[in-house]
Amino acid sequence: MRCPFCANEDSQVKDSRPTEDNTAIRRRRQCGSCGARFTTFERIQLRELTVVKTSGKTEPFTRGKLEESVELACRKRDVEPEKIAQLVSGIQRQIETLGDTEVSSRTIGQMVMDGLREIDSVAYIRFASVYRDFSEARDFEEFASTVKEAGESNGQPG
Repeated sequence: MRCPFCANEDSQVKDSRPTEDNTAIRRRRQCGSCGARFTTFERIQLRELTVVKTSGKTEPFTRGKLEESVELACRKRDVEPEKIAQLVSGIQRQIETLGDTEVSSRTIGQMVMDGLREIDSVAYIRFASVYRDFSEARDFEEFASTVKEAGESNGQPG
């Protein structure tokens, strides 16, 4: 594994352990040249996945991009990092088990919305504002009222 500090290709694994949700192996490494320590994660990848954007453009699926969008929606909210990691891992597993090598960005967006709805209503609305391209305050009001109504019908306070 290449050192991120000095680009030396010789590093040693000092510690390995599973992540809390058991979906990856966390490895602490030390560079043989500069002595710097860094962490890597090893995850299972069932197949190469391609995301088909609404414009028709395709790009490789990257877990990091999915994590960033979920973390952005949850920023400054009381959402535990483990919950975010579990959501992202669950979405990645769903995508991989669809059985196709191509998945639409709309499908991924809907999976994120479904997951965020269960975790945090504000994060859900934040993500929806980008995903559904809200352009006016009225768009937020209308969407937030549907979230409130859904919460009340589930016996949750709105």
